[in-house]
Amino acid sequence: MNLQEKLVQLREEALVKVQASATLQELNEHRVAYLGKKGPITEALRGMKDVAPEERPVIGSLANEVRDEIQAAIQTLQESLEAKALEEALQQETIDVTLPGKKVSLGTKHVLTQIMEEIEDLFLGMGYQVVDGPEVELDYYNFEKMNLPKDHPARDMQDTFYITDEVLLRTHTSPVQARTMEKHDFTKGPLKMISPGKVYRRDNDDATHSHQFTQIEGLVIAENITLADLKGTLDVFAKKLFGAEREIRLRPSYFPFTEPSVEVDVSCFKCGGEGCNVCKGSGWIEILGSGLVHPNVLEMSGIDSTKYSGFAFGMGPERVAMLKYGIDDIRHFYQNDVRFLGQFTGKGQ
Repeated sequence: MNLQEKLVQLREEALVKVQASATLQELNEHRVAYLGKKGPITEALRGMKDVAPEERPVIGSLANEVRDEIQAAIQTLQESLEAKALEEALQQETIDVTLPGKKVSLGTKHVLTQIMEEIEDLFLGMGYQVVDGPEVELDYYNFEKMNLPKDHPARDMQDTFYITDEVLLRTHTSPVQARTMEKHDFTKGPLKMISPGKVYRRDNDDATHSHQFTQIEGLVIAENITLADLKGTLDVFAKKLFGAEREIRLRPSYFPFTEPSVEVDVSCFKCGGEGCNVCKGSGWIEILGSGLVHPNVLEMSGIDSTKYSGFAFGMGPERVAMLKYGIDDIRHFYQNDVRFLGQFTGKGQ
């Protein structure tokens, strides 16, 4: 059999096997077998050296024709097999778009975030600014600028986490006020601010205390600020947060950074002041501490205490939320129990 006859035979043999291919894998095996570098067509062409020079163009043209026919047959069948495979896959993977979809649970704001934003919105509406500050603080701003020198006994009230002798985790957000007082330009108007954020103390981790909690402190400094301004502000706050029928009362207290200092109670929202288990029969519930800014605090920030005065207050959003929603354990806020947190979806928004 001469080379020309062998090429014709290979074409017929390859076309039969290609057409008989039932899968893409089988088809690819035939492509490699006949058209690969080690296939019979390539092997046959190695005998070109024995062909007369005048016949070589004819043999070369025939070889190209055979390759093209086999390649065309493979391409045609490959497209058909791929279309068939796609159709089978689509039938197996059919999605019934009429079936109900799976419910996707959406997150919501934490109840403490809701309370804090509600308080922030209230004071923003009264012309206050919201100021943030560092949680890792200097002793100088956390204590000394708040009228608590190194040997002051009231430091024991704080139960502080110290990092070094001069660096600590802030025990209240008051240092934010100290930093702001240093920078405020009173020629441009009074200072009215609140400072929300996390604070840290060595409190026992029981139902009403936690080593890490949140706090919102407020400060107003201007000329002729009196205790009446403080009471009026907190009265608006209590009525907005706990209901228009709520009343407040001030009781004398002690804080190193205010003088005079007062504790603020709100009339019990359960019994209306008549006495019940929530208010322990007194008709009142303590909500925050406050007072007029101590002259020493003003002077240490370079503010003339003979010209300016102010009031300050501090509250715990956890306590506010516990009172507002009747929550009996502060630890619920930090356990990430969605059954608990889900009860407050949308509240305060």
